[in-house]
Amino acid sequence: MWKDEIVEEIHRIREEYAKSFNYDLNAIFADLRKKQEESGREIVTLSREPGLATRWSGRAREVSR
Repeated sequence: MWKDEIVEEIHRIREEYAKSFNYDLNAIFADLRKKQEESGREIVTLSREPGLATRWSGRAREVSR
């Protein structure tokens, strides 16, 4: 079976990262948040405005503009 070296490397790095936090998702999340804040990049929150799919799904909220 053919293996992609790049994908294998990503899996190895991801495994090492998770293992360094003893696979604790809360600790991993806290570390990622810390890195995000330290990056200095602007953090963007996407709008939750309903789109056409939401409007026609039967579960749509009242759409007002």
